[in-house]
Amino acid sequence: QKWEKLSFNPEIFFNLFLPPIIFHGAYSLNQRLFFNKIGSVLTFAFLGTLISCGIIGACMYGFVKLMVQLGHAAAGDFHLTDCLFFGSLMSATDPVSVLAIFAELQVDSDLYILLFGESILNDAVAIVLTYAISTYSTSTFEASSFFLSIGHFIAVFAGSFGIGLAYTIVTHLTKFMQLNSHPLLETGLFFLLSWSTFLSAEACSLSGIVAVMFCGIMQAHYTFHNLSAEAKVRTKQLFECLNFLAENFIFCYIGLALFTFQKHIFQVVFICGAFISILVARVCNVYPLSFLLNLGQRNKIPFSIQHMMMFSGLRGAVAFALAAQDTTTEARRVIFSTTLLVVLLTVWVLGSTTIPMLTCLDIRWVLLHSVLSQSVLIEMFCHSALRYLRPALTHSGPPLTSTLPLWCTPVAKLLTSPHAYENQEQLKDTEDNCSSLKTDVTEDKQGSTGDKAEVATQQQDDLLEGDLGLGQCAPPAWTE
Repeated sequence: QKWEKLSFNPEIFFNLFLPPIIFHGAYSLNQRLFFNKIGSVLTFAFLGTLISCGIIGACMYGFVKLMVQLGHAAAGDFHLTDCLFFGSLMSATDPVSVLAIFAELQVDSDLYILLFGESILNDAVAIVLTYAISTYSTSTFEASSFFLSIGHFIAVFAGSFGIGLAYTIVTHLTKFMQLNSHPLLETGLFFLLSWSTFLSAEACSLSGIVAVMFCGIMQAHYTFHNLSAEAKVRTKQLFECLNFLAENFIFCYIGLALFTFQKHIFQVVFICGAFISILVARVCNVYPLSFLLNLGQRNKIPFSIQHMMMFSGLRGAVAFALAAQDTTTEARRVIFSTTLLVVLLTVWVLGSTTIPMLTCLDIRWVLLHSVLSQSVLIEMFCHSALRYLRPALTHSGPPLTSTLPLWCTPVAKLLTSPHAYENQEQLKDTEDNCSSLKTDVTEDKQGSTGDKAEVATQQQDDLLEGDLGLGQCAPPAWTE
């Protein structure tokens, strides 16, 4: 009983520690870079996870057959569903240490946002996929169960997304509340509504992780702009602190489980097969999908970034917690022990060799070129969001009375915040001041072409020395 109190409890992990980690990751996303790469991120997160699950499951099924031939396991110990279960939980990547190094070294933002976005969405997909595979019978693999799992996966994901979106719409009502003079109340209300997203989804038998992830993305894009300046800082610091504490506690918990779990079963063939299958799945995930994404695109994913993405496929706390949920059978105990080793070794080995790998691939000072262009669909979405969604949900943006048709004027007046009109007046005054100075700038421009070119060159040098993850840079002076 003494050791049971110290053992890893997956329910505590999923209900207490994982939500702030997922929400912080979604809330702290660089919105401009994320939506600029949304197609690639979704491809790696959804299609890549399914590919990894299938390949790992198929490879491990072959290694299980080898274990039976060698006499290391009985014929009925492992089933195909066990192998697919292992493949789904191993599909959850968690490159926390690698991303921390990326942020410190200010590497290419394309690489950072691809890995960061993939890891955030990938965790949610892997969790729902693991639960969907668990609906199978232990010993059978029927077509009806297969389609049932697909339907369960889609329903859970869609329902969780709906709850996250609903709570985002509810929190936008804060723009009609006069809370700017009470930043503590703003922060507390923001936290409680965000946490309620997770609890509501779990109460509806959906995925609270998926709901809180989508809620975090939408909160950062809209609700964040309704907060006062002090509340913006407080919410960022609050979720960053919770994320820091949760991550450190989880990895301490994982290390403790290595010594407190009393039913470890280490199968050498299964462990070796796990590392081989994970490597094969990562190769079949990154390179083919990158090739497909590069078709017809001007700004392609270079091989150096593909190699680094392949290298950064660490496994972490999500995979471990999924494996720890079921240790009733011998097969699941083998899966749990193997997952523990995979998590520890990938974090230690791959995490510690990240800097030498970056140096070898010459990635650190790659100039951002793909951030400066967007697809037509992304541009249309951003344009519509700035003109209609942001003014409706926040204090910022142009008033809806100036963007919606005249017959929508009553609704536009109802949804438009008074602050939007004030911001429009301030913007108009700024534009008038800029236009009044334009003549003087034009007169001085003819005599200072050489100086401006020198200043522009210095600006480009400063860009390479600064933070490359802050979004689009200003156009060079010589293009004016």
